[in-house]
Amino acid sequence: MLRKSIFARLNNWIIFTLMTIVVLTVVIASTILINFLRKEEIKRVDILVSALKLQQEVTNPNLEIQALLLQIYGSNSTIPVILLDKQDRIMEHKNLPEDIGNDPEKIVTLAKKMSKSYSPIEIEIVKGDKQIVFYDNSPLLNNLRYSPFILGFFILCYFLFSFWFFRTIKKTDEGYLWAGLAKETAHQIGTPLSSMIGWMEIMKLDDPESEGVHEIEKDIERLRTISERFSKIGSVPELSDTNFNKTILENFDYLKTRISKKIDFSLHLPNYDILVPHNKILMSWVIENLVKNAVDAMKGEGTLQMFVFERNKNILIEVKDTGSGMTKQQARNAFKPGYSTKKRGWGLGLSLAKRVVQEYHNGDIKISQTEVGKGTTFRITIKKG
Repeated sequence: MLRKSIFARLNNWIIFTLMTIVVLTVVIASTILINFLRKEEIKRVDILVSALKLQQEVTNPNLEIQALLLQIYGSNSTIPVILLDKQDRIMEHKNLPEDIGNDPEKIVTLAKKMSKSYSPIEIEIVKGDKQIVFYDNSPLLNNLRYSPFILGFFILCYFLFSFWFFRTIKKTDEGYLWAGLAKETAHQIGTPLSSMIGWMEIMKLDDPESEGVHEIEKDIERLRTISERFSKIGSVPELSDTNFNKTILENFDYLKTRISKKIDFSLHLPNYDILVPHNKILMSWVIENLVKNAVDAMKGEGTLQMFVFERNKNILIEVKDTGSGMTKQQARNAFKPGYSTKKRGWGLGLSLAKRVVQEYHNGDIKISQTEVGKGTTFRITIKKG
């Protein structure tokens, strides 16, 4: 178990380290690439604008200047450009979306929209005849505006993964700890229990009808049940029992004879059988833990009620006491391993009960109601189908 725990933790940490490296690499590489592309786009826009301004300022450019301007203009394959005359007639356009490129009205509308981002440039063709150049960022540069949000979302997903990872690590470690502790307890109980069973058989030979022998035999059987409960923690138990009423009733009958007579302990079962797959030994352990907690809270005197009923295709078991109740903080921490309001005990009962209900029976257990000085109600919910 310890070796398995160590290897499981090591594998989880290797995965987390690799994920961290991948995330950091992607974020750094994306940031560098985005900044590079942004700067390159800005440079290309500046060069195009400079070329257009030069064409405007030089009235009689020589052939070399004209060739250079044409080359600069021709090399533009991404920056959208629209050339209109003073009457908004389209003279030329380049790098426009396909749904706009063949519609004159949309081209003029887009040109007016471009003028809100960048001031248009007037180019004098002949004396008194001018054309206006409208331009905007390339689609790539426009899309880069959303890159911070994409990276932010990516980092948020990583933080959520990290939160899930550390929570899983914690739950896994706790699971190995409690499972190892339970199995070791079962092993420790098993040795003297085997010896007690042998001595019990010898005592039967002397007086098989002795009342003391029968009572000790009951307690030995109880110890055997407890040992079996602990041995099942950490493994996948079989849900072979189906008569839920019988399991609860047997548990009630056993507990009623072993708690204070000053406690009015009652069970309320439906008048029909409830059939649901469960593990009788582990479910009895859960009920016993809740009842013992209730008895301790009432300090041996009060009213303890147990209800079993159906609601919305769920089986509900409620254990209601008139004990000291809990504060909100105590209720929040009640199922945490190691937490206990009592001076004695390790604070494992409710934690293991939660594990049995949630992990082995696909159910839920919670404190449905509690009030300091008035009592507490625990509720177990198990899906019927």
